[in-house]
Amino acid sequence: MLTLTPAATEQILRAAAQTEDASLHCLRVAAKIEDGEIVYGMGFDDQRDNDSVVDAGGVTLLIAPRSRELLAGATLDFVELHPGEFQFVFINPNDP
Repeated sequence: MLTLTPAATEQILRAAAQTEDASLHCLRVAAKIEDGEIVYGMGFDDQRDNDSVVDAGGVTLLIAPRSRELLAGATLDFVELHPGEFQFVFINPNDP
């Protein structure tokens, strides 16, 4: 299943601490194929029926059934792409 780097975990926990609704401290991660490549989405959400729930080092991840296969073996990282410009990136062996 999806794993998080320590940098991604730290940033997600920091963002979760700033949300006013404590019930939304689960991070939903989604993936779909669009124009031959995997497109990702993520945001704080409530758990739904049939979600996979993954404890990733203090972050609870929610993954819908349709995203499971695409996210299998993937890693979410938080990196500095350019000086002062940080972004989440997915490293995914399933991405064509």
